[in-house]
Amino acid sequence: MYILGINAAFHDSSACLVKDGQLVAAAEEERFTHIKHGKRPIPFSTYELPFHAIDYCLAVAGIHINDIDHFGYSFDPAILLANHRDNPLIPIPLVPGIKGQDGFLSPWDPLFLSMINNAPAHLADGWPHHLQPRFLNAQVCKDRWHFVDHHLSHAASAFYVSPYTEAAVMTVDGRGEKATTAYYTGSGNKLEKIGQVNMPHSLGLLYERVTTHLGFLHSSDEYKVMALASYGKPVFIKTFRDMIDLKDDGTYTVYQGDLTAALGPMRKKGDEFTAHHFDIAHSLQQVLQETILKITQWLHKKTGQKNLCMAGGVALNCVLNAHLRDRGPFENIWVQPAAGDAGTALGAAYAIEASINGHARNFVMEHAYWGPSYSDDAIEKFLQWAKVPYRKMKNVADDTAALLAEDKIIGWYQGRMEFGPRALGSRSILASPINASMQARLNEVKDREDFRPVAPVVLEEDATNGLREQTIHRSCCSCIM
Repeated sequence: MYILGINAAFHDSSACLVKDGQLVAAAEEERFTHIKHGKRPIPFSTYELPFHAIDYCLAVAGIHINDIDHFGYSFDPAILLANHRDNPLIPIPLVPGIKGQDGFLSPWDPLFLSMINNAPAHLADGWPHHLQPRFLNAQVCKDRWHFVDHHLSHAASAFYVSPYTEAAVMTVDGRGEKATTAYYTGSGNKLEKIGQVNMPHSLGLLYERVTTHLGFLHSSDEYKVMALASYGKPVFIKTFRDMIDLKDDGTYTVYQGDLTAALGPMRKKGDEFTAHHFDIAHSLQQVLQETILKITQWLHKKTGQKNLCMAGGVALNCVLNAHLRDRGPFENIWVQPAAGDAGTALGAAYAIEASINGHARNFVMEHAYWGPSYSDDAIEKFLQWAKVPYRKMKNVADDTAALLAEDKIIGWYQGRMEFGPRALGSRSILASPINASMQARLNEVKDREDFRPVAPVVLEEDATNGLREQTIHRSCCSCIM
């Protein structure tokens, strides 16, 4: 049985294919279109389905779209549409708890819900013409289409492919349909929700708002704020602590006021970074770590579990993850490699797998290499077409080591592409750290800010040196440029 998982609701559009419980392929749309996060800047095409990623998944399996037994979409509009999905003439109800014109967070929200509600028809009729071989005469029956709760998709993406058959599960992101944070217990092929936090209270959105305040692009550049934090001091730590009211049951409220009153004027894009900006980022990061640590202490006590699975955009904060590893109550932590919204395609598929089949789990996600690969012949033909000079190496490792020793920068390309935002050695940039100027050179090559860090590469047998005897599976937390 083939199950196709799709994410196209907010950002990081993606697709994945599962066959009889085994993951076949998974990739983000941006890997094919080269449009960051898979979203065009035009509102009416913002929620376009990841046709190229879907086509790739079908190609790996050698099947047509009509061979798919079930489709899973990682957002359920019925949660906001009050079960009026099949009657477009009924007015869309207001999104509760959100202040704004007509109750919506954005004037585009009605269009957003309409596009999602009609996703099955878009999948059947909206595909690009050059993808015709696997989409022609597409039939998407309603009984095979499943809208899956966004945070359940996050939770399923973390638990059902983890090494654990028993675990606590925590999902933290900006927003889903209503939830912004959710807690589950996982056992076998069952996930039981034990609590959630709803809009507008969101640790993820607070981090997004500060990302905007610091002159970055929200829902995109939060990782830059995490990097900026290492340069600052906890000057604003009380300010951020006062913004979050954490309850005894894992729920919380977040201050919704104007940040300029508390943090000063917003930095404009292109302005110089000052100690003031570093201190804001540092304080935010520290309070996020404190808050999530307290939540995990509650969750550990509530569930009695020794294992924790995490997903959601906030779970991509690798500094936070290390903090939980070193100070948290759980013995083992597993973070899904594509923990952001891209991974909800994976979760939607496995949520359906667990619901429909109900059989014992037969897959563990031991690596992140689920994207496209290309043969030597295909690569050589492309190089010839592009008229790029090339030569074949007799000993790739020796030749690469020699180039690195000469202070050269290497574009490293091998095997299948990583699923998720971290480069893990298949599509990476390699350079020697011997020369102290290398970080600046790399940032110039990638057009990155000066404060952005690079990741170390060490031998596998040395990777755990210095760590306490506690397991953490966190392939999403390491990166090689």
